[in-house]
Amino acid sequence: MITADVLSKIRIIAMDIDGVMTDGRIVFDAAGHELKFFDVKDGYAVAQARKAGLTIAVISARGCPAVRARMADLKIDKVYLNASPKLEAYEDLLRSTGAGDDEVCYIGDDVPDLDILRRVGFSAAPSDAALEVKSAVRYVALARGGRGAVREVIETILKDRGQWII
Repeated sequence: MITADVLSKIRIIAMDIDGVMTDGRIVFDAAGHELKFFDVKDGYAVAQARKAGLTIAVISARGCPAVRARMADLKIDKVYLNASPKLEAYEDLLRSTGAGDDEVCYIGDDVPDLDILRRVGFSAAPSDAALEVKSAVRYVALARGGRGAVREVIETILKDRGQWII
């Protein structure tokens, strides 16, 4: 169950990229460039969260030029790419922002996200996340990764605070 006291403490929204901000596919073009597919609705929600004063962070075990470009486009505050183990990047995020675990929402979809998901104040996953992840989080989105799951989680937090722009 999600309670208002949990959501009201959140000041950082952090997330994985592949399988959360994207649909999890790794696609290469004929020249060997990695392609990613992002949902514009997720991007809109990220922009609204930033306007509401939340810090946005991404923590991914992978990284490619397409991801770097999208993160720059979204003006993501903290970007941790090629982060393995992810927990080290998460610890750096806490140190650099002065936040506590209870002030972080993390959205993850697979086993490498579990260490972080088990620590944060509000944990969430897309509907197509690994079963181990879905059983460990407080909120499972109706939407799939790369198909509005990020939007759904951010909208849930901002609506609870009366900060969702309609």
